[in-house]
Amino acid sequence: MEIDEALTHACAGLALAYAWRAAGFAASWIDVPLLDGPPDPPLPTLSIIVPARNEERSIENCVRSLLAQKWVAFEVIVVDDRSTDATSRILEHLANEDRRLRVVRGSELPDGWVGKPWALVQGAEVARGRWLLFTDADSTHVSTGAASALRFARDAKVDALSIATHQELGTFWERAILPSVLGMILFAAGPLGDINDPDKPEKALANGQYIMVSREAYVMLGGHAALLSEVVEDVEFAKRLKADGRYRMILAGGDRIASVRMYQSLAEIWAGFTKNVFLGAKGDMRAISLGVAFSAMISILPPALAVTALFRRRYELAFEALATSVAIVATASWGMGRAAFPRRLALLQPLGTAIFAAIALNSSFHVLSGRGVEWSGRRYRAKKARNTNAN
Repeated sequence: MEIDEALTHACAGLALAYAWRAAGFAASWIDVPLLDGPPDPPLPTLSIIVPARNEERSIENCVRSLLAQKWVAFEVIVVDDRSTDATSRILEHLANEDRRLRVVRGSELPDGWVGKPWALVQGAEVARGRWLLFTDADSTHVSTGAASALRFARDAKVDALSIATHQELGTFWERAILPSVLGMILFAAGPLGDINDPDKPEKALANGQYIMVSREAYVMLGGHAALLSEVVEDVEFAKRLKADGRYRMILAGGDRIASVRMYQSLAEIWAGFTKNVFLGAKGDMRAISLGVAFSAMISILPPALAVTALFRRRYELAFEALATSVAIVATASWGMGRAAFPRRLALLQPLGTAIFAAIALNSSFHVLSGRGVEWSGRRYRAKKARNTNAN
């Protein structure tokens, strides 16, 4: 058997496995429903904590949406993490308008800390709520979102809740890349049934864009001080909570609760996920290598094999490779629809998944070469984060 024939058969088999695993996600997917009226009994108090470093383009919209929350007693705490743009001025203006907003001026990053955990620690220190909601500065929240999430967590008898937020897609590159990249991350983590199973501590995932946790669980787990050197602190938080065994966490769909516009250009997407992929995989090059190979086999390899087979007049092989591509895109279309993305974006899945593979390789190279990864003007050179001045 020639290598192109073997690769075509392998891609076809992988396409079937891809569809089978996608079906597993559908069986265990759960969504947080929106409340249609005030909850009874009343909800516990909530502190909403937002880290903000140079977020001038989104911080006002985020804060105003949080201040519009209803059916829950809450406070909003924004940690201004030494911003150098207009973030501080915008926050000062908002705080003068609404006393429920408290702005914490972040202190200098200590040695050994990553920026986001440090900002969140400072916010948690002044929080007064019985529950804490950590959410990003590029998020927008519906007015009943926090109450709905807190009610869901209370009814489910869990100590922490993270949601998959709705992703806003503006530019071509956002539409082409983000649905595939986010899908690959969730695909690697496993179905929600496994992620939410307390008896499977090795299957853990949280979305740092929206993590709600009881104060008791947060304090007993050491808070973000226990995550001081973690660049991918949300996943590590989920792992620690599940491994602890005393508390339970749920990851659920929440596209009606909050939306996020993560990145707005190819350069931002490239830098953002370069920061996360290698460190998120804990430097496991075997897992990264398998992930890159898998990504190639469900993206650019099947159409490339189809073209090669056509040139060699091996029409049956070309049909198999082409059918494999169609099956993969069809599976992606179904998954994107389930995740509230436009199904037509699946036509861009081969490009998005191939770019994800390239990002994974770039992330590995940057960390292993000692260059480290950069985010928000700070550079982290290894798993145990080291901060240097980034000019």
